[in-house]
Amino acid sequence: MHMPESFARFEMLIGEEALLALKHKKVIIFGVGGVGGYALEGLVRSGVGHIDIVDMDDVAESNLNRQIIATRDSIGKAKVDVAKARALSINPDAVITIHKHFYLPDDHGDIDLSQFDYVIDAIDTVKAKLDIISECARLGVPLISSMGCGNRMDPSKLRYADLYKTKNDPLSKVMRKECKKLGIKRLPVVYSEELPKKSVAPEENGRHIPASSAFVPSAAGLFIASKVVRELIDFKEDE
Repeated sequence: MHMPESFARFEMLIGEEALLALKHKKVIIFGVGGVGGYALEGLVRSGVGHIDIVDMDDVAESNLNRQIIATRDSIGKAKVDVAKARALSINPDAVITIHKHFYLPDDHGDIDLSQFDYVIDAIDTVKAKLDIISECARLGVPLISSMGCGNRMDPSKLRYADLYKTKNDPLSKVMRKECKKLGIKRLPVVYSEELPKKSVAPEENGRHIPASSAFVPSAAGLFIASKVVRELIDFKEDE
């Protein structure tokens, strides 16, 4: 049984069996901003059939420079609602479950990570990232985590690596220290080797707002989606 014409070109690349397998896979994405929105885009356009998206925020005008779900029409709307509508406009057969929730160690909402084939961490709150990482390690669920994409311009400096082999990334440095405390010995991440530029942005609620470009978060999101899809179907790179 062939998949819809919309996936015909991808089926030519990975094969009918792999495409059918993706239809039955379940992936959850934490954060549908600059990185997570493009990760969702890549998964949906690759035929992943079941995707949960977790985000508490609404689309803001400041998101327009880098987030694929951000348009003038979507400003003020919940990101999860906009992301779901976009995903279904691409693949109406996909099952998209939304959680307008801020995931924290003491409040997981109704999210049970054990039901997923893969977890994507595309959020920037260290406490929440660590909890997701710890839960996945405890449950044995595959995870990939996005590190810092702010204050950067060059997507060619993105890398896939273990957290403990990253360099030039302040967020990775913080995460290495905290993961070591938790006994997390390995964490697949996408990060940038580009030295972050100094932001001239003012502080907001006591923290500096990172500058951002359209190039690095989007490329990181697609990088993550590619890695997840390849692992879900055990894609052989040399075939």
